[in-house]
Amino acid sequence: MEDTPLMRELTRDHARRKKLEGLEFPRSGETRIITVANQKGGVGKTSTTVNVAAALSMGGLNVLVIDADPQGNTSTALNIEHHAEVPSMYEVLVESAPLTEVVQQVPEMKGLFCAPATINLSGAEIELVSLVARENRLRNAIRDHLEDRAQQGMEPLDYVLIDCPPSLGLLTVNALVAAREVLIPIQAEYYALEGLSLLLNNIDLIRQHLNPDLVVSTIMLTMYDARTRLAAQVAQDVRDHFPEQTLQTSIPRSVRISEAPSYGQTVLTYDPSSSGALAYRAAAHELNSRSAP
Repeated sequence: MEDTPLMRELTRDHARRKKLEGLEFPRSGETRIITVANQKGGVGKTSTTVNVAAALSMGGLNVLVIDADPQGNTSTALNIEHHAEVPSMYEVLVESAPLTEVVQQVPEMKGLFCAPATINLSGAEIELVSLVARENRLRNAIRDHLEDRAQQGMEPLDYVLIDCPPSLGLLTVNALVAAREVLIPIQAEYYALEGLSLLLNNIDLIRQHLNPDLVVSTIMLTMYDARTRLAAQVAQDVRDHFPEQTLQTSIPRSVRISEAPSYGQTVLTYDPSSSGALAYRAAAHELNSRSAP
């Protein structure tokens, strides 16, 4: 059979489908809090957050997604109401509302929950400036929510995934202070590593001054086009720089991944057999297989 990029992709997808079919992900016994961050826009940050979360929940785990981006794209993709009247992360961060009051169950996805963002959150950057312990508000809210679930006798959360804006303002600082791990999606294109040093410097500053436990645990290559030599070169550069953090699974450039949010779905429910859906499930399995730092 002819060895072409298409045939290699079909063969890989078939192997992934067989490996992942009916697979239950093992629980680690602790809640892993991961912030998905990259101040460069358009790298697949929100797609990565929602699809990894969906894949983990499909593997039998309990996952909370926190939408800390005023655009609310994460809430849209998970089919969560997030108009201005809905209790949201704005009330949690600015008005100190309990996180428990804003968390919603994602429709038809057992074990997947979302704390939505509304347009009100766009003003939070300014309002947070004058508040006491402004960098710790999300960390405290998550801690209280985990304790609240335990007191109510609910199953513990296996993962908390935080999607933050493509900037380095107070919302992103809150997300980085709240987490133990950072997942960085990197687009497999020419400018992939540009700006990454700035992000890593900022993460280092957060580690020094606000959150000494923070580590970049995972780097995920997104929008990977196996037909181009450039994508292979970028992938190699990333793996050379970050051999331990970079996942073996890369996410292909896919129309299905882009289409899914317009239907209020993740690609895993929109087209479960697509290469994008299989790649995100494989990436989630790889992420879960790695022990927390």
